[in-house]
Amino acid sequence: MRLYYSCYLLVVLLLAGCAEPADAQLPADAKYELEEAYPSVEFNSPVEAVWVKEGQGRLYVVDQEGKIFWLPGTASAGTKQNLFLDISDRVVAGGERGLLGLTFHPDFQNNGYFYVNYTAGNPLQTRISRFKAPTGNSGQVDPGSETILLTFQQPYGNHNGGKVTFGPDGHLYVAVGDGGSGGDPQNNAQDRSNLLGKILRLDVNNTSGNRTYGIPADNPYANNPEGFREEIFAYGLRNPWKISFDQETGRLWAADVGQNKIEEIDIVEKGGNYGWRIMEGSDCFKPSSNCDEKNLIKPVHEYTHADGVSITGGFVYRGKAMPELQGKYIYADYVSGKVWALSLNKDGTKADNALLLTTGFPVSAFGQDQNNELLVLSYGSEGKIYRLNRQAK
Repeated sequence: MRLYYSCYLLVVLLLAGCAEPADAQLPADAKYELEEAYPSVEFNSPVEAVWVKEGQGRLYVVDQEGKIFWLPGTASAGTKQNLFLDISDRVVAGGERGLLGLTFHPDFQNNGYFYVNYTAGNPLQTRISRFKAPTGNSGQVDPGSETILLTFQQPYGNHNGGKVTFGPDGHLYVAVGDGGSGGDPQNNAQDRSNLLGKILRLDVNNTSGNRTYGIPADNPYANNPEGFREEIFAYGLRNPWKISFDQETGRLWAADVGQNKIEEIDIVEKGGNYGWRIMEGSDCFKPSSNCDEKNLIKPVHEYTHADGVSITGGFVYRGKAMPELQGKYIYADYVSGKVWALSLNKDGTKADNALLLTTGFPVSAFGQDQNNELLVLSYGSEGKIYRLNRQAK
């Protein structure tokens, strides 16, 4: 079944209806649609979809409440979800909490390792953990195979970030929110003595001291004398909801959810300070004017709450079915359901931003299939997985 969407939902109308940003658009004949990738399958609260070749060709889908399911690579074979891991007994879920991230070790086919990011405990904490799939990846994963790599306290229930992904350097990158509430009252994002409001970078193939992971030697604060956390790769983020690497350029993209006015997209550089809470996007936040912008990295793109109020990061398109999208960063807004394509110039500055479609549902995440075509996840009790296509003429 194919679904064609237009700006018709009340929530979208309240967010300025069908008004598009005044940015350059794709060719006039480029129109897009969403097709159910697995028409017979629904999820409770899907927040992640990860394709893994690993000899079996599976799509793994994360349910926020604490379960991971797998689907076969072809929709015709995917009539039901198959349970891969259930840790709902230790996950604290609800609101922005839960099982939020999943990634597989680059050598998963041989070592069976995969990594998750979830909230747990009372008081609340984030855990970055490794699990081990059974030999041959047959059957369900033993929840007792967990090795907790890293924990840190969450002072509030929101802004947990959650994405984990491996970079082209083989290291594990972790997106961490500022700890929650509103306005970062503890100024965590600028405090390099803690891990909140940061992008972390871990060497999971080695250990260091009493850690179950190593610190990459070129991390910006490795062996620093100031007491800064050595895991930090970049800082000054509010709530990065999805980060991803461009498969061709290796560029790290982050979508950072805004506070009152601005949603932003950042290109993350080692040691970079992305401004929060000094700035929200390109605006001063604290103080509200005449803030010190020195050494702060501005967003490569931003939009106001006229177009949506909670950005959902995606991927740079590297598929073949829609060549006009090649090299563009595809992202969405969770609330308005709008999906855009962002282009950069060769020097990394913004070239254009074009609205592709409006979904009519909350977009919780994007995924990629075996051909690098894009998947779009709808959030809710009847969550679905869609494939982004160009409409046939």
